[in-house]
Amino acid sequence: MFHGRRVAAIIAAAGKGSRMGSDIPKQFLKLGGEPVMIKSIRTFENMDAVDYIFIVAGKDYLDHCRQLVEDYGFTKVESIVTGGDQRQDSVFNALQEMNRLKPGVEFVLIHDAARPFISEEVVENVLSETAGTGAAVACVAMKNSVRKIGDGGSEYVNRDDYVSVQTPQGFRKSLLINAYEKAYDDSFYGTDDASIVERAGERIAIVDGDYSNIKITTREDLPMENRVGTGFDVHRLTEGRKLILGGVEIPWDRGLDGHSDADVVIHALMDALLGAAAMGDIGVHFPDDDPRYEGADSSLLLREVIKKLDGEFYKVANVDITIMAQSPKLQPYIPQMRRVIAGCLEVSPERVSVKATTTERLGFIGREEGIACQAAASIYR
Repeated sequence: MFHGRRVAAIIAAAGKGSRMGSDIPKQFLKLGGEPVMIKSIRTFENMDAVDYIFIVAGKDYLDHCRQLVEDYGFTKVESIVTGGDQRQDSVFNALQEMNRLKPGVEFVLIHDAARPFISEEVVENVLSETAGTGAAVACVAMKNSVRKIGDGGSEYVNRDDYVSVQTPQGFRKSLLINAYEKAYDDSFYGTDDASIVERAGERIAIVDGDYSNIKITTREDLPMENRVGTGFDVHRLTEGRKLILGGVEIPWDRGLDGHSDADVVIHALMDALLGAAAMGDIGVHFPDDDPRYEGADSSLLLREVIKKLDGEFYKVANVDITIMAQSPKLQPYIPQMRRVIAGCLEVSPERVSVKATTTERLGFIGREEGIACQAAASIYR
């Protein structure tokens, strides 16, 4: 309750996020282990001043949104509304649903689901100003120089005369609905809710936003996230098989036994990479009872792992690999291994460390019964 008057938040999560270059909308991408939109919703869920939450989602993601709301235990979410063709249509759909379910709402906050770092302080400031003026938006001063582009080129403008607009944007509900109806009567589509309200003749108050309240639009907007994973693999030596290590064929009288080419180096590395991204292990992605992977070139499987990581926006920082083999001597082949692995990882060889050691003839490795490998991988997003 906000000074005895009901407040609702609309979370705009119906965008497709095409500039992100992802198969799923940016608001559903994971950030710090949870979807971006969950972080946005949680701020409003935790605020005493906010009574209700309405989420607008694309028609293909309605069920997914409902499941997320249930999984995260959000209690203020009143409805998940189907989005429209444009953002303006989506917000208006939510306003209509709000009037149907909660007609007593007096103030409305509209926030982009792709702004996960919104603080309660900014929301409270916007809401406080909205209560006094009827319409307020969070903004920050321009940091960079600004130029106006025209047909004849461009010209300098004073950046002190401009601000960068953020969300949330707050409005008295009656004022907002009237502005929307006028916009539709005139076939007008604004870039944000404030532009629609301003066009209806209302003054928009400016509230200090927060530079950390960024909108996730492209991959570069995602904050850096560093992760480390380890992997281990071992295979038995047997006659009649080629010895493949690190994607390189090593001349020897025996090879490693396995469903694929039994490349322990690549297998340990794949597990390290998948482990760093918390995406399971190679047994999950390439089962050893699947005929598709019988005799498979592990270097090609490693490239598939990189594609999976790329789908989650992870890149490889560096890898460190230790091969444990009593024989043969592997040092002459390590430079080639580094080049092959680097090519699969899409990094320079300087980011790939490969070392070889013996076990001083101890254990199954020392008895030349098998070869093992341990790998560590650092990835970032």
